[in-house]
Amino acid sequence: MFSTSGDILNLVLSICITVLVFFLCWALYYFIVSVKDIYKIIKRVEIGVTKVEEVISLARNKIKNSGIYLTMLGEVAKRAMDFMSERRQERAEKRGTKSTGKK
Repeated sequence: MFSTSGDILNLVLSICITVLVFFLCWALYYFIVSVKDIYKIIKRVEIGVTKVEEVISLARNKIKNSGIYLTMLGEVAKRAMDFMSERRQERAEKRGTKSTGKK
C-alpha cells in the first residue's frame, strides 16, 4: 500500500490539513454567528438610546412648556391678588366714609 515513508508522511499531512481546515471552518462559522449576534445587540442598544433620547426631548419640552404655563399662572395669581387688595381697600374706604358720614 505505502511504498515509502514519504507516502506515509504525505497521508499524515493531508489528514492533518483536512482536520485543521475543518476546525478553522468551524471556528469561522462560530465567529460569524457571534458577530451577527453582536450586530443585533448593537442595533437594539441603538434603538433603546434613540427611545431614551426621544423621552428626554419630550420631557425637556414638557418642562419648558410647563415653565411658561407656571409663569403665566404666576402672573395671573399676582394680578388676582392685586385686584383683591384693591377691592379690599375700596371696601375699607367705603366703610370709612360711611362711618365718618354717620358721625
